Amino acid sequence: TGFANEANMKYLYESGINAYVPDNQFRSRDPKFARQKRKYGKRHQNEKKKSHVRNVIPPSEFHFDPVNLICVCPAGETLSYQNTRTSESGAPKAFFNGRIMQCRNCELKTKCMQNPASADHRKGSGRQVSFTLSHKRGPTYTDWMKHRVDSQEGKQIYSHRMSVVEPVFANIGTNKGLNRFSLRGKAKVESQWQLYCMVHNIEKLTNYGQLSH
Repeated sequence: TGFANEANMKYLYESGINAYVPDNQFRSRDPKFARQKRKYGKRHQNEKKKSHVRNVIPPSEFHFDPVNLICVCPAGETLSYQNTRTSESGAPKAFFNGRIMQCRNCELKTKCMQNPASADHRKGSGRQVSFTLSHKRGPTYTDWMKHRVDSQEGKQIYSHRMSVVEPVFANIGTNKGLNRFSLRGKAKVESQWQLYCMVHNIEKLTNYGQLSH
């Protein structure tokens, strides 16, 4: 989360780099962490009443580009941008509609729409979806990254962080003692870092290399 800022997100977007950088509020937007809140201090809250609304494909499964205000549905169709309006909470929301002919013969219609039959007649409508933008400003590159991180693909990719990234930091920083560089100058620091990485990789090959055979 320390790398989540507008300048970095703009660089990733314009460079076409397939990165996932969470902001410091990404857990609060993830429903799976709601149970942890209840478990650690909100155990006596009443359970919310179950809704009778059908479960459909959520907005997080749509590819939303808040910079250019483009929305592509899971079937690969580009939805029509309607407008950006202020929601009841005061935050701006971008609204998109699927055209009737796009949704009428779509194989995902029954999974995507609350009322699939509405796409079957002329006065009906296609799938409607909206995305909340950051408060009182236009869409930014940070909004773009938030949508990537909140998507199912982003959650799956980020879940590998604990098994891929954290052990490396723990081994080099704690076990090997590299809490700070002891040299000065880019060339020297780079050499010191590469030596630690080499030791880390040799250690991994020694301990786990046989598993690949």
